[in-house]
This record gives sequence, structure tokens and C-alpha cells, in this order.
Amino acid sequence: MEKQQTIRKLTLAAMLLALGIVFGRLFLIPLPWTRGNVNLCDAAIFVSVMLLGPWYGGVIGGFTGLFLDLISGFAQYAPFSFIAHGLEGLVAGLVMKWLPNRVGRVLGLVCGIIVMVVCYFFADSFLYNWATGTLGLIPNTIQGLIGAVIAILFERPLRRRLNISFATRKEDKR
Repeated sequence: MEKQQTIRKLTLAAMLLALGIVFGRLFLIPLPWTRGNVNLCDAAIFVSVMLLGPWYGGVIGGFTGLFLDLISGFAQYAPFSFIAHGLEGLVAGLVMKWLPNRVGRVLGLVCGIIVMVVCYFFADSFLYNWATGTLGLIPNTIQGLIGAVIAILFERPLRRRLNISFATRKEDKR
């Protein structure tokens, strides 16, 4: 039974990683002033955190950001995206695990967004200059917020539809 659960988790993780890349490519808005882009990969990252927990969310987030930048022609951002989105997923998941209720879920999403935005501020500032880093604050925040809203809307229906029995939140373990 344990082996079957592990296989299901890994399969779902692979599908969520692919979904994050697809969301990121289909909904890609280039930002000329930061030489980067805004996309919807955060939605898949947050859904993976809610369904699979912090460690899967961190790995899925990191590799989603990395692969998406390599595929999209933003290779200079790839290592920064690995760190930013990996930490986004990990931090959001750890907060949700620490506070396993609705407040914890929202707080986890907010903390994940803040971590991602701060990471990209320093990435833009390192790659270009402080002004570029500052110009990216609002678009990155909007990207994270849209991803969080989509994740909140789709997490429960996905959990029910996929018949996920490996619960990651206390309220689901009842």
C-alpha cells in the first residue's frame, strides 16, 4: 500500500510539474522593462503545495521555474527562478503545515508570494540594476496573487476529482 501511495504521489508531482510549465508557456506576458516575464506557473506550484506538501511543492516549484526559463529563452533567470520558485513552494508549504487551517493556507500563500517577489527583486538587481529590481515588484506580486487565487479555486475540486487519500492538511485527515 505504501509503495502504491508513493507511486501516486510521484505521478501527480510529475503531472503538476508539467502543468506548471504549460501554464507558464501558455500565459506568458513579456516585461520589456525587467527583461523577464509574468506567467501562471505559480498556480501549479501552489496547487502542488496544497495537494502534496512543502517538500514536493519546493521541488516542483524549483524545477518548474528552471525549465520554464530555459524553454522560454530567459536562461539568465533559470538559476534564480529555481531558487525563487523552489523557496516559494517550500515556504508556502511549511507555513500551511505549521498552521493547518484556512488562515494558515492564506498566510502560506502570502509568505510564498513574498519570498518569490523578494528573490526576483534581488535577481533583477543583480542581473541589471536596482531600478529594474524595483520595476519588477508589482508585476511579480500580481503574478503570485493570480496564481494563489487560481490555486485556491482549483485545489478542492482537484483533490476530490483525483480522489487524493494522502492528506497533507489536518482538516483533510478527519
